[in-house]
Amino acid sequence: MSEETQTRPLIDWSVAASTGAFLVRSGPAVPREEADLAVTELRELTIDAEGHVRELTGLGAGLPLLPGEVVDRPGWVRSAAAGLDALTSKAMPRSQGGPLAPLLAGSAGVQTGVVLSFLASRVLGQYDPFAGPEGDGKLLLVAPNVVAAQQAMNVPGKDFRMWVCLHECTHRLQFTAVGWLRDYFADEVERLIGGLAGTDIDGLANLVSSLPDRLKEVRKDRSFGLAELFQSPQQREVFDRLIALSTLLEGHADYVMDAVGPEVVPSVETIRERFTARRKGGGLFDRLLRSLLGVEAKIRQYAEGAAFTRHVIDTVGMDKFNAVWRSPNTLPTRTEIAEPDKWIRRLHG
Repeated sequence: MSEETQTRPLIDWSVAASTGAFLVRSGPAVPREEADLAVTELRELTIDAEGHVRELTGLGAGLPLLPGEVVDRPGWVRSAAAGLDALTSKAMPRSQGGPLAPLLAGSAGVQTGVVLSFLASRVLGQYDPFAGPEGDGKLLLVAPNVVAAQQAMNVPGKDFRMWVCLHECTHRLQFTAVGWLRDYFADEVERLIGGLAGTDIDGLANLVSSLPDRLKEVRKDRSFGLAELFQSPQQREVFDRLIALSTLLEGHADYVMDAVGPEVVPSVETIRERFTARRKGGGLFDRLLRSLLGVEAKIRQYAEGAAFTRHVIDTVGMDKFNAVWRSPNTLPTRTEIAEPDKWIRRLHG
């Protein structure tokens, strides 16, 4: 295949990884002994944490208990870029070859790297179901961010590290114990990206003509995101399913990390109170960036998803709550996340 006809990815993910790793700020300065302790505990606590999560949720019996991988900020950037590449490689359109194709892909890579560098100083941990050498998932814990958050909130170090591990191990268990979830999520992302890429001139015209009505929706419903202004009805359906799923996953993990209780994390109430206040903090520029990057919407998802999870479990118990994991058809809709009794009636009469 000649250089002129070869297609190329729209984003050069190697450039994104190297740019983000170069730009990200270093973590807090801590004594070597303290840093080594944090790294060792984070790696070891993931095994204990997942055991507690399994006991509480009833998920994952018989699966191997594996340690997490502890990384620094550049390590998280490189892993996130690789995971995003794997997730979007089939769905994201490719550009036709030509003299400008590498330049455009590199420019998109630089822009993506800038975003990753911003996020890399804030992410405490992450389970990426598409990362790893075989694309079979990787649990990452970002040691400098965990240490920085713990110091800023002035909470016990081991308690906070266990608390973070509980959240991330819940995410790992969601994808490893629910066999269909990884492929379902990837397929929905592919549909969303494919729909966005396939919008033609007529479709754009229809979207523009409907903007006044969509703006009215924004004024009525604060959960309505700016991105939704420019989606077709078909794209909106996929987007709604992804938002509902993401809200469930984040809220379920937030519920679990608190519900495991003070016998595992003695200072859990103090940690939750200070961590919630920290999520709302930051200067004007930081809050603006978080809003533009969707971080503020993500923070709302934690609260909304946790409220859904708590209400359902309090009403019908953990076993009946676990009906959410039976199939894509039993996942809550976006409306049901906000009104959990509708989901309870639909699944349990």
